[in-house]
Amino acid sequence: MIQTREMFEALEMAQLAPYAMPSRLSRGRAYPQKEALHRSAFARDRDRIIHTTAFRRLEYKTQVFVNSEGDHYRTRLTHTLEVTQIGRSLARALCANEDLVEAIALAHDLGHTPFGHAGEQALQGLMMDHGGFDHNRQSLRIVEELECRYPQFPGLNLTWEVREGIIKHTTDYDQSLVEDFDPDLRGTLESQLVNVADEIAYNTHDLDDGLRAGILRPSILKGLGLWEEALEYVGFRPSDVLPDMVRYSIIRYLVGREVEDLVQETDHRLRAGNVDSVDKIKALDHNLVDFSTEMKAYNRELKRCLLHNFYYHPHLIRKTTKAKRILAHMFEAYSEEPRQLPASTQALLETRDFHRVVCDYIAGMTDRYAAQEYSKLFDATEWT
Repeated sequence: MIQTREMFEALEMAQLAPYAMPSRLSRGRAYPQKEALHRSAFARDRDRIIHTTAFRRLEYKTQVFVNSEGDHYRTRLTHTLEVTQIGRSLARALCANEDLVEAIALAHDLGHTPFGHAGEQALQGLMMDHGGFDHNRQSLRIVEELECRYPQFPGLNLTWEVREGIIKHTTDYDQSLVEDFDPDLRGTLESQLVNVADEIAYNTHDLDDGLRAGILRPSILKGLGLWEEALEYVGFRPSDVLPDMVRYSIIRYLVGREVEDLVQETDHRLRAGNVDSVDKIKALDHNLVDFSTEMKAYNRELKRCLLHNFYYHPHLIRKTTKAKRILAHMFEAYSEEPRQLPASTQALLETRDFHRVVCDYIAGMTDRYAAQEYSKLFDATEWT
C-alpha cells in the first residue's frame, strides 16, 4: 500500500494534540505550488532544507571549538542534529507535529557565521550602520532569498509556519525582530519546543566538550545541582580524573533529565491553562514550553559556570578575538576593493545593497574557507 499526502494529513488530524500545528492547516507558501504526493508540506520543507548548500556548510562552522581543533568536538552541524533529535523526542512525547519541529530545528542555525558567536558579534558591529546582522534573520534570508535552487522563485519557498519558527527562534543568546510574522503573537508549540531543545543541546554538549578538552574539570563543577545529581546517578566518586565512559553516562543522564522535566512541566501547563488550540498557545503573553522552577534554577547555575569557566577561558577568548579580527579585516578589504569578490558575488552588487552583499558572502563562509581567504588576502607568501 502506498501512503499519500492526504493519508498523512488525516493521520496528523487524528493523532496530534489539539494544540499542535497540522500541516493541512498551514498558511501555505509565498509562491503557490502543488504539494508533494507522498509528503506533508512540513516534511517537504525539511527535505528542502537538508539539501541546501547552507546546511552542508554547517559541518565546517564552529560551535565552540574551531573545526581544526579536533574531530570529536561539536560542529554547528552536529549541534543542529542534536537539537533536531531532542526536538523530535519532545514533540513525540507531547503529541506535537514532529515534521514541523524537525524542519525548524534543521534550519535554525543556517545563518550562523564562521567561528560561531564570535563571527556573529563581528558582523553585528560591522553592519551596525547598514541594517544590522543576526543569525536568525540571516537564516530566514537564506531560505527566502539566498539559496537559489528553483527557477520559479527565490529561496526554498518554505511554508509560513517553518519560516515563522526560524525567525521566532529565541534563547538566552538569540533574539530577533519578527515584524512580518505576527509580532504580537507567540510561535507555535513546535517552534517553542525547538527553542528549548536548542538550550538542552548546547548546555549539555558544551559541558561535554569542555570536559573532553580539559578546560572544565569535576572540581570546577562541584556543588552544581545537576552535576551532583548526575554523579549520584552514575555512582562516580568525585575526582578530577573523569573516565570517558563516566562522562558519556553523565551527559546522557543530563539530557534525559532535562527532557523529562520539560515534558512534564509543559504538559502540566497545557492542562492547567486548558490549552486546546494553536490559537490559544499563540495568544499567550509568555512561551508555554518551559522547565520546572527547580530545573530553571539548575540551568541558570550551569550556564553561569559555563560562562565564567568555559566560554571566558583564555584559550577560547584568544580564538574569539582572532576570529573577530579575521572577519573585520576581510570585510574592510572587500569593501575597499569589491573586485576581489568572486564574479558571481560581484554580479549581485547590481541589484542588492553593497554592504549586505559583502556581509552575506562572509557569513556564508565556513571556518576553513574564511581562514583560506584571509590568507589569500593578507599573507605575503600566499599568491594563489
